[in-house]
Amino acid sequence: MTRVARLWPDLGFSTPQIMAVLNVTPDSFSDGGLLYGDHVPLQTVIDHAASCIDAGATLLDIGGESTRPGALPVSVDTELERVIPVIDALAARFDVVLSIDTSTPQVMLEAARRGARLINDVRALTREGALEAAYATGLPVCLMHMQGSPETMQNNPVYQDPVDEVLDWLMARVEVCINQGFDRQQLLLDPGFGFGKTLAHNVALFRNLRRFLETGLPVMVGVSRKSMLGDITGRPIEQRVTASATAAAIAAQSGAAIVRVHDVAETRDAMMVMQTLMQGTQ
Repeated sequence: MTRVARLWPDLGFSTPQIMAVLNVTPDSFSDGGLLYGDHVPLQTVIDHAASCIDAGATLLDIGGESTRPGALPVSVDTELERVIPVIDALAARFDVVLSIDTSTPQVMLEAARRGARLINDVRALTREGALEAAYATGLPVCLMHMQGSPETMQNNPVYQDPVDEVLDWLMARVEVCINQGFDRQQLLLDPGFGFGKTLAHNVALFRNLRRFLETGLPVMVGVSRKSMLGDITGRPIEQRVTASATAAAIAAQSGAAIVRVHDVAETRDAMMVMQTLMQGTQ
């Protein structure tokens, strides 16, 4: 019997899917504190999730540890206290794919027990015990590339060839997972835009998404509100909605299976326009 969870039959990826970001953290780069803190009732998170679903999100990505540049790790207990009540509440109310954005083994296991159906790990299961824990859940896993750690990743990242190096690193992680016992169908790739990359590195990766698609694995792209868009447009975080939706639409048109975004309605509109106008032109 296959170990692959029912993520793929549910979504199919015949069309690109929208993953909504739900950061229950005080310090995420764009929305830290908006959905977390003593001043934020759980109902606020539930209402936000409902609005994302109504706007077109088919996945909700719940994270309790900020991985913005300069962010420090949090304790296991802190991360669990942030995400588990949210997973419980959302799993009881909505029929969408709940993704747990974590690198922590204990969080992976508990989130899976509570209803999470995808593990999204920016450290690609390199944290001690994460590989074994993720395998034990039987869930699909998104493996993301990051050069360095959140504390230091933007301190002069260097590559000889960012596309080759990122792809080679991710495929090495795929091999590790398969050797652990994962089915290849459980794995997704994320080039890790903004995680230890300059604007030039990010642009090179974006322009070469086809290289990642050629692996036959689904690719997730997350550039929403990131500094690369600020570098391009000159706009601060709160004014990057248009740039974010545009980049997500281009990623979807280029073959990304999932786009991870903060602004679901705007992204859905941009994707619909792109898909309609560009259909049959490639």
